Formats: sequence, C-alpha cells, structure tokens
Amino acid sequence: MKYENVFSLLEEITVNNSEKISLGMKSKWGWNEFTYKGLGLLSRRLASYLIEDLQIEKGEKLAILSESKPEYGACVFGSVLAGLTTVPLDNKLTIFELHSILSNCEPTVMLVSSTYIDKAKELKNKIPSIKYLILMDSSSCENELIPSLYSIPEKYTAKWRRRPLSATAFTIYTSGTTGAPKGVEITFKNMLAQMHDLRIALREILPLNEEMRMLSILPMNHLFELTVGFFTFLNHGYSIYYTKSLKPSDILEVMKEKKIRFMITVPAFLKLLKSSIESELSKKSPLVKFMFKLNYALAKFLPIKMRKYLFSPIHKKFGGEFFGCIAGGAPLDVHVGEFFERIGIGIFQGYGLSETSPVVAVNRGKYQDMKSVGPALESFEVKIDDSTGELMLKGPSVMKGYYKRPDLTSEVITPDGWLHTGDIARVDKKTKLIYITGRIKNMIVLSGGKKVFPEEIEAVLEQSPNFAEICVTGVKRSFGEKDGCEEIAVVIVPTVDFSSNFDSFENLEKAIQTEVKYLSTQLAPYKRPIKIIVRKENLPRTTTRKLKRKEIKELITQ
Repeated sequence: MKYENVFSLLEEITVNNSEKISLGMKSKWGWNEFTYKGLGLLSRRLASYLIEDLQIEKGEKLAILSESKPEYGACVFGSVLAGLTTVPLDNKLTIFELHSILSNCEPTVMLVSSTYIDKAKELKNKIPSIKYLILMDSSSCENELIPSLYSIPEKYTAKWRRRPLSATAFTIYTSGTTGAPKGVEITFKNMLAQMHDLRIALREILPLNEEMRMLSILPMNHLFELTVGFFTFLNHGYSIYYTKSLKPSDILEVMKEKKIRFMITVPAFLKLLKSSIESELSKKSPLVKFMFKLNYALAKFLPIKMRKYLFSPIHKKFGGEFFGCIAGGAPLDVHVGEFFERIGIGIFQGYGLSETSPVVAVNRGKYQDMKSVGPALESFEVKIDDSTGELMLKGPSVMKGYYKRPDLTSEVITPDGWLHTGDIARVDKKTKLIYITGRIKNMIVLSGGKKVFPEEIEAVLEQSPNFAEICVTGVKRSFGEKDGCEEIAVVIVPTVDFSSNFDSFENLEKAIQTEVKYLSTQLAPYKRPIKIIVRKENLPRTTTRKLKRKEIKELITQ
C-alpha cells in the first residue's frame, strides 16, 4: 500500500497487528517488549504531552540521544505525530561534536536515555534553545524531577498534528570522513517514497505472509536503520529485536532465543562474523576441518536449503531460522559475501546515501551479482555522467537539501533535480545492475595522467585472510624526477592471529609486503602499491565505520 502520510501508516500497523510484538529488547530484568498497540498508545501519549503540556510549536526540532531500544521507536513516532522535526543524534560523538550539531539545528526538546543523561544536562546548559529534557526509560534521575516517557499520564492519547509532505521529517547529521557534520533534510515525501519502493523490493527477498523476527544492530541515528530496519519492517508487520551490545555473545543470545530470521547490517560486521566462525573452526580437529572444506566446495553446486543442512552446526548457533541479511553503508568484500552464501545465508548487497533517504539499489530477484549493488529501486532515475563516469540520481527519495547550507545543496543537486553521488559507476544495459567502482574524491592521479581508484586495489588485497584492515591512498613524492607527483601507498593492519606467528615486527612487515606484492600481480603494473606500510593500531574510522582516508593519509606522510 502507498501511504499518503505517516499517520495512516501508524494507524494501519497498530490496528492490523494489535497484539503482535513490534519492538523488543532483553535487559537484566528480562524482555522489554511493545505490542503494536502499545507502541501506538505510547507514541500518541508523547505527542499529546509535547503539544498540550510543553506547548512545542509545530515544526520545531526534537533531538534524541540514546542507544537503540524499544522506547526509541515510540519517541520517533511521537515526534512525528506532534508535527516536529526529529534529529536523531549519534551517541558516540563527543560533547564538542554534539554541541556543534545542536547549535546548528537548535532543538527545543531533547529525549535522552539514562545512559546519556549527564551528557544531555551539560548540553542543555550550553545550548539556549533546549528548554526541556525528557527521559526515555526511567521516572526520575538523581532526585531531579526530569519527566519520563513512562510518567506521562494516560489521559494524553489523542492529539497529533499533520504537516505537508514537503516538510522536513528528519534532519540527519552525517559524521562524514572529512569536514564538519552536515544536516541532511529528509522530508515526509522522501520517507514515504522509500517505504513504497522498499515494500516492492523486499517481495523479491523476504518470504511473504510469514512471521518475521528481525534483528537490529545498527544505531537508530543511522538512516539505513531508521528507514529499513524501523519504518519499513514495521510497515510489513515484523517484530524487531535490539541487542544490549554488539558483543557476538549478546547478538547470538538474542538470535537463539527469538529465532531471528533476518537483519540489516554493514559489511564490517559480516567480516567480523566470518572471522569469528573461521577462528572457531581453526580450533577443531583435522577431520572437522577437512569436512568443512569438503562441504564448502560441494555447496557451490547445491540449492540453499541443502547448504543449510551441510552447515547446520553454524545455523544452530544463529537460532536455526536465520536465512539472510541486507548489507549496506560500505562496499562488501566479495569473498565475505560468497562465504555466507556458500554456508546457506543469503547476502543482499545494497547501496545508498543519506542524501537519498538512503536506499538507492539492492540485489534481488532474477539478476543478482555479489560484485554489484543491484538494480535501482522503482522510483529512481539513473544516469552516468558521460564526462566523469559519475552516478547521477533523480527521484522522490532525493533529499530536500543540507540544513542552512544552500551553497552545499546547489553543489550536489542540479537545477533540474539530479543528485551528484560522488561515486564512479557503470550500469549493465541488460540487467540494470549498478556497479560502483570508486569515489571521485578518493581518485589517485599518477604522473602519466593515469587515474586509479583505491577501492579497486583494496578489493584485490581483501583476498588475504591475514589483513584485518586495508587502506589505499595517494601520497606525493618528494624526490626524483617525479617530485610532487602522486604514487600509490597502502596501509595494512594484520590480524592478531597472523601477527602472533612472528617473533619480530620486522619479520611481520616483510611477510605482509611479500603478500601485497604477490596479490598485486593481478593488477596492471601502474596500479600496484609502491609504498607498503604496516601498523598494528586500528585505522581511524567514522562512527559508521568508514575509513577516515584524509586522516590516514596525514598519518603516513608525517
């Protein structure tokens, strides 16, 4: 169904799935679960409280600072019903970073979990616009009578305010890999277009008319989680479960207990999960290892149900009913994707940007390729810029713009509505599959004018199981006839297991350099790294696990 507004969405899902579990999370006291009916009631009570008691004006900002939990969903719906613009905050940011964001968006009220109440109180004292704090999960805090979501009287049940579809529903601040955070304005029209497109796309991924239990591990301030893992999954009437941490033991506990069937995730988590499975396998007997290798080779020729049978011990650890996930937010290592497909877990790689609300494409249906990000969703127009090879997009999911930054908005959205993605891509004419080959801003220009994309080299080096992290970048030479020209450098962080095989860093370094040179023979000579740097410390990343390439480049040129 194509909804005309978020109100009709909430009304339909709470009526059709009244007593079904909508959101749940396990704590030390047991399971905290909301039915769809309960989610609707709590959301309406919050909306009425914001309107009647606090008298927050329509269109004002409401910020949320919290870990993912069932109450987060009620706060999102409550804010929408009250006619406010919701600003989900990254709870991993520092006071300094949050101050910068809140000074920009000027929220009137902040909803906060008890975990971050001290940080919220400090921010309230520094940001004049913040008049109210509301706790999401307890009735009082340190003898201060800060109102709680649960202390709102039940009389508040009916008030809500409509806003036009062109109004901003969410302002999502991208941490970015360079520069100051930018507020991406996502309208109600954007969100509804995404839900419509995703409802159609998911028909080719998820079984229809079955009870689905989904796992949520991405933060709710992540637009991928908010759009797909929250709104779209609730739109389907699914049950969503959160974990108290990202520890594998906590995740597996929820998967087993609730028999999780599907999830959305990022490639970094899948790589970690693959390493965990392989690490456990390495401790098994030679016979078990041999049988795994034999089954792994055989599975390539078998249907997915037979693969699940061959690798049933692994599936039992996941609860026995887990069949797949959508991966997005960063490029997926093909070898990681193939590993899970081979053991009977479907991996559907997608692609998106915050600026597109965010999903643009996902592998599904007749044409699928692990090296691609799939065909575009129904409402997107796609073209490749002839002069640069850049992927350009147009459609109802493209953002309104960057908050208070018309200058930046005009740089990425053309007058006729085409969005510059910054990604180099090609589109298969027959299958319509989109292949992302690199980022324009990451491009390395060599002395002869040859252009190289780091992502292409990283994909080759990711074949090694010994490399935990890889970053390819361009560094300028400061000597010889090519002085001032860029050359290719790679930074490698080895796995702990691989590092433990060497008695000195020098020997470890030599082994990695040898392996990099060997793998690089798959590349044209001009694409092979000249400088190979080995370090044991993790590479700097954003809170969404993207490499901070500029910072890494500065580290190796010091």
